[in-house]
Amino acid sequence: METQEIAKRLVDYCRKGDWDSAHKELYANNAKSIEPYATPAFDQETVGLKAIQEKGKKFDGMVDQMHKIDVSEPLIAGNTIAFTLAMDVTMKNQPRMTTPELCVYQVKDGKIVSEEFFV
Repeated sequence: METQEIAKRLVDYCRKGDWDSAHKELYANNAKSIEPYATPAFDQETVGLKAIQEKGKKFDGMVDQMHKIDVSEPLIAGNTIAFTLAMDVTMKNQPRMTTPELCVYQVKDGKIVSEEFFV
C-alpha cells in the first residue's frame, strides 16, 4: 500500500475512533508507538503490534464517553504522514476534556512502522 492510501485509511479509522482496525490493517508487526511522556497508565514507548493493540484496548477501557473526534486532513512528505487529532472525551472518574495532539507516522514497505504523538 502506498503512503497516500495508508494516510487516507488511517485518517478514516481515527475519525471513527477505530484504533483496532487501523492497527490490524496498517501497522507492521514491529511497529513502535511513542507518547510525549510516560504516565501512570502508559509507558512513553510501546514496541510491537500486539503491545500497541493492547495499549489501544486499555485506552478504550479508560474512556467513559467519547463526545467527538476531530482529525485534520493528512500531510504527506515521502514516507511520513502527519495530522492533528483532537478528542473531546470524558475519561472514567475525570472531568470532560479536549486532548489536541499532532500525530506523526513513518511508513516502510507499505506498513506503519512508527507513530509519535506531540502535545
